[in-house]
Amino acid sequence: MCHADDSLPPLPPVSGGARDVGDFILTSADGTRFNAYYAHPDQPTKKAMVVLPDVRGLHHFYKDLARRFADAGMHSVGIDYFGRTAGLTERGEDFEFRTHVAQMTPETTSADIAAAVEWLRSPEGGGAESVFTVGFCMGGAVSWAQSATGLGLSGCVGFYGVPSRVVERIPDMTAPLLLLVAGQDFTPLEEFEKFSAALAEAGVEHEMQVYPDAPHSFFDRGYEVHKEACDDAWRRILAFVDRESA
Repeated sequence: MCHADDSLPPLPPVSGGARDVGDFILTSADGTRFNAYYAHPDQPTKKAMVVLPDVRGLHHFYKDLARRFADAGMHSVGIDYFGRTAGLTERGEDFEFRTHVAQMTPETTSADIAAAVEWLRSPEGGGAESVFTVGFCMGGAVSWAQSATGLGLSGCVGFYGVPSRVVERIPDMTAPLLLLVAGQDFTPLEEFEKFSAALAEAGVEHEMQVYPDAPHSFFDRGYEVHKEACDDAWRRILAFVDRESA
């Protein structure tokens, strides 16, 4: 798994606050209902973020992160991946996530993300005009892959993703990517460098930032030693959003 049950996302450079937050249920195109969590900023904006969790699905780290994106001035939605196989249950420490991850498909995952994007573009979701995705661990690769799904996204951000899981999608990518790489991750840095080179060769707009001393899951408020990397990652995400927004 990625972030532990007691992990908390680092705080962004706050530009406001979250005025309206809560759990709700989204419905995918095939009728599947799945858990989600929304947060709206207290100031008007046309920017939005879909938060894509690690292998355990939607738990408190990602709900908190959705609120932090609202604090930073974006409508946001965190989604759960397992509506088809685990229903609308909570994701505790004892959740057998591997069984459900094995049943995920790129098509159904993108359909669920599409439901979140559609909601954010609706009046209820804030009427967003520029929608981004951000993912962690498994969700990092899932986020990058959404560049190739035709959702009209403004950009796709990924932490700790595995490039081999998405490299075959490069020819179809249209949305810019932001790659936030932990230098001490399980995935060798050389894989990210090859991924970046392949993106460049295909003409896919992207930015890659490596944090040489950072481990997997460094984006955590409890890692005071990696605070500088966390702060820089927030700055890069928000600059990417501002640069790529409609």
